[in-house]
Amino acid sequence: MRRQQWTSVTIEFVIVVLGVFIGLQANEWGASQAAQRRGQDYAQRLIHDLDKDLRVRRELAAYYDAVDDGAERTNTLLGRPAHDPTALVVNAYRATEYLYTAPTRSTWDEVVSSGDIGLLPRAAVDDLSDYFAFDNARSVLDVLRASSYRRRVRSILSHEVQQAIREGCSDVRGQTERIVGFRQNCTLSLTSHEIADAAEALQRDPGVRSDLRYQFSEITTARANLRGDIAHLERALAALRAASHR
Repeated sequence: MRRQQWTSVTIEFVIVVLGVFIGLQANEWGASQAAQRRGQDYAQRLIHDLDKDLRVRRELAAYYDAVDDGAERTNTLLGRPAHDPTALVVNAYRATEYLYTAPTRSTWDEVVSSGDIGLLPRAAVDDLSDYFAFDNARSVLDVLRASSYRRRVRSILSHEVQQAIREGCSDVRGQTERIVGFRQNCTLSLTSHEIADAAEALQRDPGVRSDLRYQFSEITTARANLRGDIAHLERALAALRAASHR
């Protein structure tokens, strides 16, 4: 009788232990599945955000390529008095331009604040950490907005000339109304005399050339930083997409 009791107790104990073990395993499996679903959700949301940012950063890079081209043309035309006054005025102004679009960081901030970074592919985390650590586009904006070249050129050109440039040679906007570049064909509602006077004023001020030399340095840095952003985004997207197809 006593042996049967011990056998019964042993069986009950084993059943309890197995029940606890199975319960713990089920909880762990459930938690693992929930974490996997969260990771997949984060990945899809990040892919959506990063696709947008990549498109915008490429547009910004193309925009600053055009700004750099304006600076190059200005540098050439300043050495050719009266060669093409309209081109000089337009390009000198264009070389003062800047553009900014903020990164889309809401999903990334949520991942970081929730402590769920470990749910993302390591390769993606490395590039995203670098990309979101510093807003390169904002830095470009701050530097070029405060540049001595911008202040000088916009102080030399009259209000009427600048208004004519904005109306006839302004930014080009895409389907979403976001600025994507400059007009290729410009029309200035100015007399030839007004344009010639503006070009002469630019050529007459020696500070335009010296400030333009430094502007080149700032534009080059801006373009390099944006290319770095693009590389980070491309690699992060590749890592996220590769992980989602496993």
